[in-house]
Amino acid sequence: MELRDALRTTGAIRDFRDAPVADDVLQAILDDARFAPSGGNRQAWHLIVVKDHATRVALRDLYLDGWHDYIAHHLAGLLPFSPLASDEDRRAAEAKRADAEALSQPTGFAERLDKSPVLLVLLADLSALAAIDRDLGRYTITGGASIYPFAWSILLAAREHGLGGVMTTIATRNEPAVQELLGVPSHFATASVIALGYPVKEFTKLKRHEVASFTTVDRYDGPAF
Repeated sequence: MELRDALRTTGAIRDFRDAPVADDVLQAILDDARFAPSGGNRQAWHLIVVKDHATRVALRDLYLDGWHDYIAHHLAGLLPFSPLASDEDRRAAEAKRADAEALSQPTGFAERLDKSPVLLVLLADLSALAAIDRDLGRYTITGGASIYPFAWSILLAAREHGLGGVMTTIATRNEPAVQELLGVPSHFATASVIALGYPVKEFTKLKRHEVASFTTVDRYDGPAF
């Protein structure tokens, strides 16, 4: 597949065919994805392939709990888990939790997370990350630059093998329980859950904002590039 086509068609896939993904296919995907860039080439990731049925179900339940919180924010008219949220925003979301649970559907992605053909938990080794914005007194983001390119490389490599998938961070809402479930050391963070499988629908070209809408020259308020 041409790289340009892959970049324009590799979207978030959450609906998979009931077909297993062979271990050798997953091995090939990860063997290519491991060349993702990372700060200092420290490759501060650890990946858990979750196969055990009971563990999958338990992970699903923790994910679903976080998903209900996510939907509750939407019902309250809020951007879910915004770093700029106020205490009032948080209370408004909490008030919608029961309504979010009532909307849960047995066929939804969160409700069927354990049925994903491949279920990966991506961990970040905090002892190996250079979080340059650590001391700025705001939400930190730069450490993720050493982790999420690897996640994206997994999705691109999966695309080469005809698989689709999604990188999602909902499970991190319940990180302590997730890490206890999976026996994760305390110096690791739960960066993402990645689900992979053969997609139900064909890949299509994605819709995104035009370059000029998010790129400016010299300053934030400079002319569009």
